[in-house]
Amino acid sequence: MGRGASTNSIPEIERARFLLVIGSNTTEAHPVLALRIKKAARNGATLVVADPRKIWLTKLAKRHLQLRPGSDVWLLNAIMHTILEEGLQDEAYIREHTEDFDAVREVVSRYSPEEAERFTGVTAEDIRATAREYAAERHAAIFYTLGITEHASGVDNVWSLANLVLMTGHLGYESTGLNALRGQNNVQGLNDSGANPAYLPGYQSVDDPEIRATFEAAWGADVPTATGYRLDQMMSGLHDGRVKALYLIGENPAQTEPNAHHVEEGLAELDFLVSQDLFLNETSRAHANVVLPASSFAEKDGTFTNTERRVNRVRAALPPPGNARVDRDIVVALANAMGADWSYPDAESVWNELADLSPNWFGIRYPRLEEQGIQWPCPSPDHLGSQFLHAPSPSRPNGKGKFFPVEWQPPIEQPDSEYPLVLSTGRTLYHYNSATMTMREDGITDKQVEPFFEISAEDAGALGLVEGSRARLVSRRGSLEAKAHVTDRVHPGLVWMALHFAEAKVNWLTHDVGDSLIGTPEFKVSAVRVEPVAAA
Repeated sequence: MGRGASTNSIPEIERARFLLVIGSNTTEAHPVLALRIKKAARNGATLVVADPRKIWLTKLAKRHLQLRPGSDVWLLNAIMHTILEEGLQDEAYIREHTEDFDAVREVVSRYSPEEAERFTGVTAEDIRATAREYAAERHAAIFYTLGITEHASGVDNVWSLANLVLMTGHLGYESTGLNALRGQNNVQGLNDSGANPAYLPGYQSVDDPEIRATFEAAWGADVPTATGYRLDQMMSGLHDGRVKALYLIGENPAQTEPNAHHVEEGLAELDFLVSQDLFLNETSRAHANVVLPASSFAEKDGTFTNTERRVNRVRAALPPPGNARVDRDIVVALANAMGADWSYPDAESVWNELADLSPNWFGIRYPRLEEQGIQWPCPSPDHLGSQFLHAPSPSRPNGKGKFFPVEWQPPIEQPDSEYPLVLSTGRTLYHYNSATMTMREDGITDKQVEPFFEISAEDAGALGLVEGSRARLVSRRGSLEAKAHVTDRVHPGLVWMALHFAEAKVNWLTHDVGDSLIGTPEFKVSAVRVEPVAAA
């Protein structure tokens, strides 16, 4: 539904009357947008939170569906089971705007709320109540992030959410839809412009010969017919000889990629590594042959595209310091040094090329962005932009939303006698994924500087841990030490740790097997044990 983009707009959130927040610690990962969710709840909307942890939003929620990590498909199929069992689906929408519904009907018929309770830990009563409320409310919206996608079943999880939206017809109008919340300021824009091995800019398939011909004519060069490597394939390619050199722009894989010891071993095998970034980080310090000093958002011109698909102008507030240069100039200079003949004198020239070649952006021109942003799709210069997607019907070539039947698959790594606990990872309010920048600010480090993990009082008591105890977390891939935070935010059997701390990288523990279709690693479920560390 929009290549991972939100179907609806941010201002619509506070006007929704039912909100399902699933796999999103919104107040910490998206704190500004979360204000809209809080406002909706305080205005009387029904808020339901589905998350293994008691995140802050559960304080405002009518219901917390505290499911076990990796059981999302069971929960969602059971919600759909209830909707169909009680005849709450939108039959007119299904008939006119969708296809392959019967396949989903057959699968979810086997996922009763009573059976789901056994797998998810969420009561059948809560599952049924959520299904009824969501189906009955016209202005009902779903919000999700990495708690849905960072699983070996990440694609299945998103398909399940899409099935639920299509089944109830909650699509193509205000305060509804399926809304993927983007994590940082231009993640959406990066994807839009072609940072995906399967697509050319504008989500145009590299497999399509007509599309390739259009780009070849514009670029004066052949476009490869094969897709490139995904990130997980790049990481495995470090070890098998497929990847000999790596060019990183604003990335720190030694900290942010799973099975980090294995990643570092692969980085050490590279013939050449370039890091283009604001500061040295764990990857560049240990492995970079060349570091290209880049500039921050405040030192460059261009566009950012936010989570509601809104393209906004960004203007330099000050020049880059020292030898730093804007990313565009670095990339163009490097390309020309390698024999290209690129001429992009400014950010507008780059954007114009993207808009000229991408139908969904064709109508967005720089002069139109002078005062305010525009939401794509915007196919013509007189188009006002799209507040929401899939109106009046789903945006597939045949105008039909496609149902995908999904069967539950267990997480790849299960707890056992040696590793009896499940580890899940995530962000906190105070830091970016890689805290290279945020750890430099006293105001932030005063709030949070030491590695910690969350553990339930029941599990802590069994291990002899109290608040602040040092403990060792051990998985099949590595170990680390951190302080215990004893809390009711996690249920017995679950521990949680943020990914920000370079001195205790949680990705030493996570495993790198991921979704079979797109390779997203299963950051949210790894088997670990916790060992008390004697005080020095």
